[in-house]
Amino acid sequence: MNMNNEHLTLNANPIVAFLGKPAEEFTKADIIDYIVKNDIRMVNFMYPAGDGRLKTLNFVINDLSYLDTILTCGERVDGSSLFSFIQAGSSDLYVLPRYRTAFPDPFAEIPTVALLCSFFDKDGHPLESSPEHTLRKAADAFREVTGMEFQAMGELEYYVISDDQGVFPAQDQRGYHESAPYAKANDFRTRCMHYIAQAGGQIKYGHSEVGNFSLNGKNYEQNEIEFLPVAVEQAADQLMIAKWMIRNLGYQLGYDVTFAPKITTGKAGSGLHIHMRLMKDGKNQMLSLLPASPGGGAVLSESARKMIAGMMDVAPAITAFGNKNPTSYFRLVPHQEAPTNVCWGDRNRSVLVRVPLGWAADANMAAQANPQDSSLITYNLSLQNKQTVEMRSPDGSADLYQLLAGLCVACRHGFEMENALEVADRTYVNVNIHAAEHADRLATLAQLPDSCVASADCLERQRKVFEEHGVFSPAMIDGIIAQLRAFDDVTLRKNIENYPEEVLKLVSQYFHCG
Repeated sequence: MNMNNEHLTLNANPIVAFLGKPAEEFTKADIIDYIVKNDIRMVNFMYPAGDGRLKTLNFVINDLSYLDTILTCGERVDGSSLFSFIQAGSSDLYVLPRYRTAFPDPFAEIPTVALLCSFFDKDGHPLESSPEHTLRKAADAFREVTGMEFQAMGELEYYVISDDQGVFPAQDQRGYHESAPYAKANDFRTRCMHYIAQAGGQIKYGHSEVGNFSLNGKNYEQNEIEFLPVAVEQAADQLMIAKWMIRNLGYQLGYDVTFAPKITTGKAGSGLHIHMRLMKDGKNQMLSLLPASPGGGAVLSESARKMIAGMMDVAPAITAFGNKNPTSYFRLVPHQEAPTNVCWGDRNRSVLVRVPLGWAADANMAAQANPQDSSLITYNLSLQNKQTVEMRSPDGSADLYQLLAGLCVACRHGFEMENALEVADRTYVNVNIHAAEHADRLATLAQLPDSCVASADCLERQRKVFEEHGVFSPAMIDGIIAQLRAFDDVTLRKNIENYPEEVLKLVSQYFHCG
């Protein structure tokens, strides 16, 4: 069923607006129609490789027959140059475009449509260890086991680096939601948001973040773009395109941009918090309604507590997907609004999994804020669909498809654990666990890994969970473990964390991660 006209007029994606249908309904004929009628001269295929970045293959449109061929048959690529697990002796892969991902390239001088692609092997089967197919298998397994859809969205944090003009300086580490002129990168962020939305990104909001400082004549300003929950496969595509958009616009305007988890000592690091929710028949399954009572509302459902329990059980292994270089573990330290222990809680930023405010209270806040608007008194809005839970350990070094697949597996695992609700109860905290008076409680909690090598060891111990239902291939798990162990960073944090110059050298090495 197509979107109604009201929704279409507000959609930022020009292809959606032109075709009059949502992206998930795009066909090959639709793409051709848009290309022909909008004088598009080039097509770009884009796909994530083993390094977590988008790769690009350009096509000049010669005629309709050629356009039809590339959209139907895709093209060959050298898999050994894209993935470490593919040998040069048998390296050919196919890349096939996913029509729903089509968007106009805002940076191309020649009118261009870009599409994300999937990988297929020589027999025409999806490549088992490819990023997007692993995520698809995770989503399918979750649906089969739970009968629900797994949705996710990311909070994409990054630093914008520009020349320090010395005017209207922001207060150090006080940049949260700052306005211009004290925040210098607001216009850059809103342009990024505009381009991401035109590519189909479902954005919730954007704002400046805590981190801001000057160093060596440069101004460092932290920003965040947060998305809306969508099907988990779409969430990964959106984040991948968003990072590509932010970097390209930064390059165009002469800014440097980094998603690195840590860029200097004593300053806020950048995370990639992932929010998740369970959906069935269009309804959020995260809350259970309380009986009518004064101040009534809702509590976390049994299903939500099971998914949290699954994440608690395999949380140390999740870092193998979401924290992919040594600087990640300089961020995961106490008192930096980053988690260090395996626990969860309500509205608590010292925990690993946070349950944020979800508009579950039985209160009409809009009517209270706007008493002059009588229509709000009886306005009925299903706000329970807004409830999510948030995993706070990942950062910008993550392989987006691996990370979201890993979280999808972890949440499914919770439904397969006989003691899930017991685990959820045992790992719940409602205090700041880093406060001195709660040291006894802190001592009962498992810790997250403190290095890439430790993360690899955790994945090795818990790999069976991720390989069940055929989601992560053994080859992919082996490759991730080998990649992490190659950093040889068991004692690195301890060795250099008190030597800022050495930390800066390390940061420089992994500045453009993910």
